Amino acid sequence: MRLFQSLTKAPRIVCDKKIWEEGVRELNRRTKGVHESGAFLLGSESMGTRTIKKFLFYDDIDQNCFDHGIVEFNGFKFGAVWDACRKLRMGVAADVHVHPYGCGQSDSDQENPMMLKAGHLAFILPNYASGPVMPGKIGIYEYLGKKKWSDHSRSGNKFFEIR
Repeated sequence: MRLFQSLTKAPRIVCDKKIWEEGVRELNRRTKGVHESGAFLLGSESMGTRTIKKFLFYDDIDQNCFDHGIVEFNGFKFGAVWDACRKLRMGVAADVHVHPYGCGQSDSDQENPMMLKAGHLAFILPNYASGPVMPGKIGIYEYLGKKKWSDHSRSGNKFFEIR
């Protein structure tokens, strides 16, 4: 078994099943069935694999970010994100938001990444995060810089693993 594990590539990002399921349930609850919701996924990185440890919900930081039904996070609120990261001794491992139907990136998603850093990961959950929301059924996008993205959605749990 160890030989097989050493030959396979580790996923780029992982999350404990309980943390993921609780966070996704909360995303769904916050949609109220009528608007998007989202969160920064805080965690750490070791040997090229990011580990999600906490959901930091957008509307806990910017109470008005869903006033128009979609994510419109006020950039002046990022100070609170960095304060939370320092306090918790974590970084932003990725972000996640929900769409009413599919998990593809909208033009707005592509034009307005939550983090303007190449390598940032963004997840999109379909159907307001209702039902099973696991890798292979979600959008997984990596920001390359200059408003370019790489789509890892088809890689599913080879890229993003729930443990």
